[in-house]
Amino acid sequence: MTLAEALGQATALGLTRLDGQLLLLHALGRAQGDRAWLLARDTDPAAPEVQSAFLGLCQRRAGGEPLAYLVGRKEFFGLDLRVDRRVLVPRPDTETLVEWALAILAGHPGWSCDPGLDAAAGPRVADLGTGSGAIALAIKNNCPGARVDAVDFSADALEIARWNARALGLDIHLREASWLQDCADSYDLVVSNPPYVAAEDAHLAALTHEPLQALAAGRDGLDDIRTIISQAPARLRPGGWLLLEHGHDQAAKVRELLAGAGFRAVGSRRDLAGIERCSGGKWLERG
Repeated sequence: MTLAEALGQATALGLTRLDGQLLLLHALGRAQGDRAWLLARDTDPAAPEVQSAFLGLCQRRAGGEPLAYLVGRKEFFGLDLRVDRRVLVPRPDTETLVEWALAILAGHPGWSCDPGLDAAAGPRVADLGTGSGAIALAIKNNCPGARVDAVDFSADALEIARWNARALGLDIHLREASWLQDCADSYDLVVSNPPYVAAEDAHLAALTHEPLQALAAGRDGLDDIRTIISQAPARLRPGGWLLLEHGHDQAAKVRELLAGAGFRAVGSRRDLAGIERCSGGKWLERG
């Protein structure tokens, strides 16, 4: 069997051409960026062990398992991250949250992202529910002068985040906790992509391969967002911001919750599809 014929098997199982190529590269032990190499070698024979491994991967993908779990990697905000079943797969939509966070950090005259300055001059940032560390690492990579705390209640998730931080050479501080509970630190910026799917939402059936505790949050999907909004004022410095990712139809409610808690300059940001994907506000007083 040639490599081209192997890809034909993936197509027959209903996989996209891109998924088939990436899985075949993984079975071959090649980098995910080697698609051009694969196209140039389509008449090369596939060894029996490659055929077997590839078919197994294709069958799992056809069964709904995320591609990122199968290859063990996911790109996010220009970073190559390790992922597995212990963490959610980082989504492109979440880059909207990172972009907003970086804009706030860059636009504040009192905060410096310059890695050459004293750490005390840099902003303090917390990423709640960090999972793979995607948001925390993206912020640290683009704002080296910031001190970034990556918080998660799952020790398994923090193990993945720690591995990614070491592999990328990015110094973030990992803490095992539930949101801001028992936190004694204060922050200039708190960001989070918390669970926000309603417990009875039919979409959860398609997400069975990912950790449920990182997806669902009560009857309306807002339980964890309410908790974070209630905890944040006590942990934000005056002028600090809270930014939250949420569901496609939750922006108005999240803005209402933020305003009701005393946040100012409350607003939302849209993702590339035009959906209000994140909402946030500025804290001007001590809680």
